[in-house]
Amino acid sequence: QVQLLESGGSTVEAGGSLRLSCVRSGYTFSNYCMGWYRQAPGKEREGVAAIYTEHTYYADSVKGRFTISEDNAADTVYLQMDNLKPEDTAVYYCGADRASACFTGSWWSGSMDYWGKGTLVAISS
Repeated sequence: QVQLLESGGSTVEAGGSLRLSCVRSGYTFSNYCMGWYRQAPGKEREGVAAIYTEHTYYADSVKGRFTISEDNAADTVYLQMDNLKPEDTAVYYCGADRASACFTGSWWSGSMDYWGKGTLVAISS
């Protein structure tokens, strides 16, 4: 059974930093596209960043502030978030799908095969 478990969410002040983690289990993820998504209150879920091997992808709203990375030995994907803004407040989710999801761009739509339950990030102004 594939499982994704997010952690690292917290409440921080604007301008601060957080690092989210997504621990994966159930099968070998080395050939999968891993993505981070977020859903703010009253809004639809949106893609934030994705990674497949050395290839990374970012939403315009987080470029230069967020960094996605992965540690295959630890079966973990990270999202380093710096210079956080109040509009970054949301529940952040980790998703996984085949490598093609990254290359075709389909990961943006959130059509991933596997999902975690999310971790809450709240930014105070």
